[in-house]
Amino acid sequence: QVQLVESGGGLVQPGGSLRLSCAVSGRNIDIYTMGWHRQAPGKQREFVARIASGRNTNYADSAKGRFTISRDNAKNTVYLQMNSLKPEDTAVYYCNTYPAVWPWGQGTQVTVSS
Repeated sequence: QVQLVESGGGLVQPGGSLRLSCAVSGRNIDIYTMGWHRQAPGKQREFVARIASGRNTNYADSAKGRFTISRDNAKNTVYLQMNSLKPEDTAVYYCNTYPAVWPWGQGTQVTVSS
């Protein structure tokens, strides 16, 4: 059974940075396109970034230039480096395949506030 465990979230001031991690167990990620998504209070879950097995990346317009997705297949882990954070980045962040096919994890809360 696949399990996704997101971590690295927290409270950060506007302009700050966070690095999120997503540890995957139960399946090797190397052949999958992996993605980060987020869900803000009262809103639908939305796409943030994805990275293909060949390491090509794509970002939502809101993430371009500020966020960087990466992967370490040896560690079965996906990362999201988030810089220049804004209050509108406040959300619970989730990882999954792209498109999502595995059960969602609990996510990690990111709160950007002064």
